[in-house]
Amino acid sequence: MSRPAAEPSTGTLLAYALPALPLAVLALPFYVLVPAFYSEGLGLPLAAVGQTLLLVRILDAASDPVTGILADRFRPGFGRRRLWLLLSAPMTAAAAFMVFRPPEGATTMHLLLWGGLLSIAWTATQIAHGAWGAELSRSYAGRTRVAAYREGLTVAGTFIALATPALLPQFGLPGQRDVLNAFAVTVGIGLPLAALITVLAVPEPVERRRARKPFMEGLREVFANAPFRRLLGAFFINGLANGLPGALFVFFVSRRLEAPDAVGPLLVLYFACAVLGVPIWLKLAARTSKHRAWALGMGLAIAAFVFAPFLGPGDVAVFAVITAVTGFALGADVVLPASIQADVIDVDTARSGEERAGFYISFWTLATKLALAGGVGIAFPLLAASGFDPAQGIVTERGLTVLAFLYAGLPSLLKIAAVALVFRFPLDRAAADALARALADQPERGGSDPDPAEASPAPVDRPTSAR
Repeated sequence: MSRPAAEPSTGTLLAYALPALPLAVLALPFYVLVPAFYSEGLGLPLAAVGQTLLLVRILDAASDPVTGILADRFRPGFGRRRLWLLLSAPMTAAAAFMVFRPPEGATTMHLLLWGGLLSIAWTATQIAHGAWGAELSRSYAGRTRVAAYREGLTVAGTFIALATPALLPQFGLPGQRDVLNAFAVTVGIGLPLAALITVLAVPEPVERRRARKPFMEGLREVFANAPFRRLLGAFFINGLANGLPGALFVFFVSRRLEAPDAVGPLLVLYFACAVLGVPIWLKLAARTSKHRAWALGMGLAIAAFVFAPFLGPGDVAVFAVITAVTGFALGADVVLPASIQADVIDVDTARSGEERAGFYISFWTLATKLALAGGVGIAFPLLAASGFDPAQGIVTERGLTVLAFLYAGLPSLLKIAAVALVFRFPLDRAAADALARALADQPERGGSDPDPAEASPAPVDRPTSAR
């Protein structure tokens, strides 16, 4: 029997997770600050900026599965995860620098060119980094540690991105361009440096299977993976549930609670509680299972959200408690699903004979993007139809009621559906570790069509003995 692979050390995990911090810093300015700066700071028509960014996001979504396939199938001697990260991270940093520091007189073509390059390179970086993490540990518990380090730095990077616009005016840098310049330098230097440290300090994962199948056959096998379908569905629904309050947080605090000055402190509280929650959820997952701990985290968020629609002007203190509890629950959302994803990939590896974490991670990143876009796409039209459009000076009582339901009521219903999918998830610790051991014990098989019966050491399409 094969000896189990050694688990990565704390130093290795930190070195692996480092790129997550500048990648998280990149997200806030690109999605929130860039549209406003190009329309207000550069004087470009708002509609043209919106159409340009829509094209960029379509390109971004289309690039996910293609990048995932290339990341799995291109095998240079230097290492497929190492090479993709080493090439894509500097491209991401350079494109972000150009998007954040446009020259005087820049047009929407500048945004389309550099924003498109940024989206493709960013996708490649995320997929290479995520696939590397999925393969860095082969054990049920070890994968949770990998995800915890990476997602912990993601939350920390988000925290930095939120704090930067508030801190820079204290140093005499109050303008939009000053803020974007700071992000350009942070990402432009930090991301390539972090990627270099990862490449030099983290071992390249050893491939356990090298069979290669045609694209359409491989795609059918991906969606024949029942645990993957269930996990992807729960992840998307829960992502949509998180995307709605994320898109409406500022409106809810400033209009429903009538406390615009509390927006910044409450956001800091939310992400600080998420960071504090991560080690607690890790301990709970170790005592029970990852899927049960995640379900409990979503249940906790539901219990807190139930009270939000009943709040009104001045209820900031009560809302701060809700923010702290839902922030704490976020710690489960950011760590545990990513760890379960790595277990689900083993099911495919056993059946297909091909190790294709990059392809699976591409569906993960695509689901994240669709969930975030869906939050805005659902909320804003419904708000406008109900009589809530602050930009036009329209804020009706009916609109505020719909705002409260979309902020907390609908997310709670969506999370209930996600809990139903996750609670009896078919891969517990025993099943996942048995699958990993069987993969380690089975000899390498070439060819393109391994026997699924031989490759599947555990029944993974029905609930196991997790309690």
